[in-house]
Amino acid sequence: MAHKSYDVIIIGGGIHGTGVAQAAAAAGHSVLLLEQAQLASGTSSRSSKLIHGGLRYLEGMHFSLVRECLRERALLLKNAPSLVKLQPFHIPVYKDTRRRPWLVRSGLMLYAVLGGFNRASLFRSLSKDQWQDLDGLDTIGLEAVFRYYDAQTDDAALTRAVMHSAISLGAELVTGAQFISGQLNDEGAVIQYKQDTLTVTCEARVVVNAGGPWANQILEKITPSQAPHAVDLVQGTHIIIEGTLSKGIYYMEAPTDRRAIFAMPWHGKILVGTTETAFDASTDPASVAPQEQEAQYLLKTMASYFPAYRNLQTNPVCSAFAGLRVLPRGDSSEGKKNSAFTRPRETVLHTDRTTAPRLLTIYGGKLTAYRATAEKCLQRLQPSLPSHKAIANTHRLTLEDPGADHD
Repeated sequence: MAHKSYDVIIIGGGIHGTGVAQAAAAAGHSVLLLEQAQLASGTSSRSSKLIHGGLRYLEGMHFSLVRECLRERALLLKNAPSLVKLQPFHIPVYKDTRRRPWLVRSGLMLYAVLGGFNRASLFRSLSKDQWQDLDGLDTIGLEAVFRYYDAQTDDAALTRAVMHSAISLGAELVTGAQFISGQLNDEGAVIQYKQDTLTVTCEARVVVNAGGPWANQILEKITPSQAPHAVDLVQGTHIIIEGTLSKGIYYMEAPTDRRAIFAMPWHGKILVGTTETAFDASTDPASVAPQEQEAQYLLKTMASYFPAYRNLQTNPVCSAFAGLRVLPRGDSSEGKKNSAFTRPRETVLHTDRTTAPRLLTIYGGKLTAYRATAEKCLQRLQPSLPSHKAIANTHRLTLEDPGADHD
């Protein structure tokens, strides 16, 4: 029996998998995406919900990453106006804040330069008479408040919208697909997956492993054996608490370790996150769950900025969720190795061979830059793919949530 054949088979239905599906279909390729559960069921529904350039990455000198993310933010604001909304962000600076006003101002100026000085890149310092109107922000010891702009989204809805776009261009999607095996050969690869009780075999010119935290587990099922890239899994927990924020999003420093924490309005409540906790890579990524100490860490940060959350008689936490980020180990020194903040943030595209690759694995990546990452994947795989006439340009494709119920 002849197996169905595709130009590109993608394993993983998060934002990067759906992004590659859209890019490949737009380029005229036949595409199949396999997802073990439902779209965005992993990290792509458990992020900080931000479409941003990554202001804090400037401290790590990741200028090219910030510039790329700001370009992609501008595209999403134009192409997905119902899903990606520009929001005011506030950075309060107190007497004991590590990042001094001059440093914050310098960072915001550089952010504006990298963003091309467009409307979304403007920032200003708020006058003292405006501080009292900032959602109950503590003004004792407050030295300055800066306002700039970035964007917010529903990450799961955005992932569904990208896949909806890919399907409209001819891509196929199979959910509930358990990847069984992949065999690389001279022509590409033979893939086997199970859906319910049915085992399906199909062929591909190239395979894209977009499994996120499961990426190296997927590699273990591919022959000939593929050497994985060294990565760490970092757990990020968010809490949703009672309350409202009417003036936008707040960029805070955790009092214990000075990490960046965001507090933002979310469906009539407040979303606070995120943490950076090492996750045992030998453990099933599906088992990731919020830890009590993470919730307390986030609550303590919130209370240090908003007095209304001090000395509460009842726990304001309504719910919590945790996701996993994949961070390449890079060449960090031993002293920095355990700090996710100092880790390289660039996405790693790992192929089975240098020329005419048959397999590409995506490690890391930013929600904001998913489209740029997908285009880079297609460029790397181009020597292995047949020549087709492009049918669309992802720079200009409108994105709309197909209307699936939110989790």
